[in-house]
This record gives sequence, C-alpha cells and structure tokens, in this order.
Amino acid sequence: MLPSIELAAARLLAGHAPESVLAETTSQIEFEDARRHGHLWVARAGNAPVGFAHVKVLEPGAAHLEEIDVHPEHGRRGIGTRLVNALCEWAAREGYSSITLTTFRDVPWNMPFYERLGFRMIAPAVLSPALRSLRDDEARRGLDPERRVAMRRELGPSSLLVSLERISRQY
Repeated sequence: MLPSIELAAARLLAGHAPESVLAETTSQIEFEDARRHGHLWVARAGNAPVGFAHVKVLEPGAAHLEEIDVHPEHGRRGIGTRLVNALCEWAAREGYSSITLTTFRDVPWNMPFYERLGFRMIAPAVLSPALRSLRDDEARRGLDPERRVAMRRELGPSSLLVSLERISRQY
C-alpha cells in the first residue's frame, strides 16, 4: 500500500516536478530492506497505512530522510510532524548527529514545514559529497536544482520529542 500513498502524495506536487518524477515509486524490495534495517516508519489509521517515512544512511554520522509521504486524505493532521519527530528520536538514540533531507525551496508546504521542525538550509558550497551526489541525481531525473534545497537538523537530547508508540496509538 505504500506505493499508492507515494503516488497520491506526489499529485500535490503537480506543476512543481516533472510527471516522470511524480510517477516514481519505491520498490517493494527497497521498502522491505528499509523495514528490515529499522529505516521505515509507517503511520496507520486503524489498520491501514496512511503515511510513511523512509530513511537511508548516506554518510557517517547523518541519517537522511529519503522520503516522507502522507496520503492527502489524512494530511494536515500532524502525521508528517510525528513521523519526522519519531525518526529524529530514533536517529539521536542510534548516535547520529543529524538528519538531512532535500526538498523544494519554493513549494509553500515543503521547506517551511521542515524549518518549523528545526531543519536549516545547507549552503550549496558546504554540501557533503553524499548530498552533492544526491542533488546531482535529482537534476538527472529532471528536478530543477535551483528549486531544490538540502537541509539538516542537528540532533541532541532536545530532539527526543515523540515516541514511536505515540504514532502507532494515535493512528
């Protein structure tokens, strides 16, 4: 069911990303690998998944939020915030010093959402080789690098905001 959430959430970005990117989904193998390694969080409404966060480790000391999606029918209810906070809690507990991500600079619900959650823009001149490579891959897929931004949230004791149990009980 996670690919259907990806596709539904991608429709919110119509006009901001190429149709080819909006039609991309994560493979079942990649989701299973992420689940097996503890890098996948799923929010549920009853027994049905309504959102997820997928993390990769691209470089030492930093976890990378590869993707977060909430089905639009369940949007604007704090699910995305709880998913981000849960993965930040996990990352801090696992000893990561930060979480990184890339997002749209000019889509009103992207960069401002992450800024409210403590993420700060990383200047292009100081991107790590892993993030630079990720941005290059985004450009090859058709995402305009001028419209994209890399962000980082430093982790520490104050990032331990939400437990995974809260997500599963509320949704």
